[in-house]
Amino acid sequence: MTLVEHLTELRRRLIISAIALAIGAGIAFLLYNPILSFLSGPYHAISHGHNKLIVTDPLEAFATRLKIAAWAGLFFASPVVLWQFWRFITPGLHPKEKRYAIPFIVASVVLFMMGAAVALLTLRPALQFLQAVGGHSLDTYYRAGPYLSLVMLMIVAFGVAFEFPILLVFLELAGVVPSQKLRKWRRPAIVIIVTVAAVITPSQDPYSLFAMAIPMYIFYEGSILIGRLLKK
Repeated sequence: MTLVEHLTELRRRLIISAIALAIGAGIAFLLYNPILSFLSGPYHAISHGHNKLIVTDPLEAFATRLKIAAWAGLFFASPVVLWQFWRFITPGLHPKEKRYAIPFIVASVVLFMMGAAVALLTLRPALQFLQAVGGHSLDTYYRAGPYLSLVMLMIVAFGVAFEFPILLVFLELAGVVPSQKLRKWRRPAIVIIVTVAAVITPSQDPYSLFAMAIPMYIFYEGSILIGRLLKK
């Protein structure tokens, strides 16, 4: 394909992805109430259902709905977006690369979903810890905007962190980091993983830190084994 043909193909894939995002955002806009109820579940749990998220600005309620529609729309449209990405890069891949591409994409989606699930499960004890640190003299009333931003950042942070084994296996297959070196780097890897987890967890609480660091180290060990098996 010529450069112009590549650009034309890229434009077509981007247009399809944009349409999918718009449809996904529209669906999420209509499903706003159940999505908001689901995301605010951890807060309702620690307040025993007595408190609701509050808004302190006339435009904040509408902005909150748009924010949820955008994030949830991206989630709904992600299969179409990933498929368009796959169709765009497929012609340039060798047969061996195509063989690995689909497992990598599927594994990336599954791992991100696992990270998102762990983030939501960790959110409740994280909020309880943050509330306890403030002391019993404070009544907890969360604004919708900052709370939902924290939830989204937690989902993204855990989702990206759970992509760690994909990166390691790719580096092993590319010959950049052999599995022998990964085995030798176990001790510094533990320190680096804990440090990274402490930095990228938005809530900065110990529950989130260990909920991220422990799976990442398990993934580290699993990546060594998978890399050795794929190299055979």
